Amino acid sequence: IALVAAGIGSWYASLTRCNDHERRLFLLIGMAAGLAAVFRSPVGTAIFAIEVLYGAMEFESDALLYTLLASIVAYAVNGFFSGWTPLFEVPAQLGLGSPLANGWFVVLGIAAGVLAPLVPNVFYGIRDMFRKLRIPPYLKPALGGLGMGLLALAVPQVLGGGYGWIQLAINGQLALATLIALALAKILALSLTVSSGGSGGVFAPSLFVGAMLGGFWAAVAHLPPAPFVVVGMAAVFAGAARVPIATLLMATEMTGGYQLLVPAALAVLLSYLVSTTLSRRLPYKSLYEAQVRNRWDSPAHHTEHLNIALRILRERRELDPSAVGNLDLLSLLRSGIPVELPEDRRLVIGVLREDSPYANAKLGPEGGRLEEGEAQIVTIIRGEHMMAARPGVELKGGDRLLLLATAGGLERLKRSLGKW
Repeated sequence: IALVAAGIGSWYASLTRCNDHERRLFLLIGMAAGLAAVFRSPVGTAIFAIEVLYGAMEFESDALLYTLLASIVAYAVNGFFSGWTPLFEVPAQLGLGSPLANGWFVVLGIAAGVLAPLVPNVFYGIRDMFRKLRIPPYLKPALGGLGMGLLALAVPQVLGGGYGWIQLAINGQLALATLIALALAKILALSLTVSSGGSGGVFAPSLFVGAMLGGFWAAVAHLPPAPFVVVGMAAVFAGAARVPIATLLMATEMTGGYQLLVPAALAVLLSYLVSTTLSRRLPYKSLYEAQVRNRWDSPAHHTEHLNIALRILRERRELDPSAVGNLDLLSLLRSGIPVELPEDRRLVIGVLREDSPYANAKLGPEGGRLEEGEAQIVTIIRGEHMMAARPGVELKGGDRLLLLATAGGLERLKRSLGKW
């Protein structure tokens, strides 16, 4: 639903001839609206759309008002057809009675943080395994389906979205051994289904895993299961997908368990901290592989950041305003005229030739330093994307390089790179 609704947003942007910034905004609006209608969580999904883009604690905050409005409208319209009741039913009283019993939420948060990194690493590990198989692509989902079918013979509860089994866990109708078995089996079921090339999402299965983990700890502690199932759903997905704030709100909205906001916040925080710590040395950090760490690493904002940098240079008079005028990045890219800086330095855009000695070469430990330090790559523009000049990055023919160079370094670079 996130893809379909975001696609409708993109189609509308094309129909109305919106610019790139507005198109991205409509993508987020569509995603938030679609998720709000399906999961009946207007506030949580509005925040999810702007939080899931980044792996660190950062948001696409400019879009929040729009995603919130779209989510509320979608939730209201959907409610006329399917009602406004939460997806899951929980008891009216969710308190544990004893204040000391709340300490089990700390245990649950830590356990969720340990389990959460397992979800993306199993998911993408099996994906990589299927990619290496030298068989026709259409056979890979069939092979995944075969594995899923064999798994379902032993654990049929992992079939489908699993909402019914989550409700049984809330009601305390599942045994302790069953709960932990289902949590692990669902991770494998998700991976066999989607990683092999089949169709499906990762949100609902992750909720299932968290619900079973929460029910397991409730059974261990001999406490009411509903609070732990709700908190477990939020804690596991928050750690696995790096979306703690949105997940906290979505889990409480989907169950109506608003009394659990404080213990859920504690468990989600612990899960997020533990999972981010444990996943540092793991190949996959998040369920959403395309997440970038923050806005600075997002290709959508590179042009904006470079324009800000140029404006700061002008305002601090490190550039001569009379010479620069109303320079922006687009005019800089088109003109090819070096921008004069103090100390005989120049800012210039060059295009790397296919036969250049720098083509297919990797940047050294000093990053983008060229010509014995007389030139520095500020950023690499490849197609529509911009990359930082980090050590190990491989330059390719056709890359556009934003360079800071001395006059002498610039002359040597003109001979070796060309096409300025």
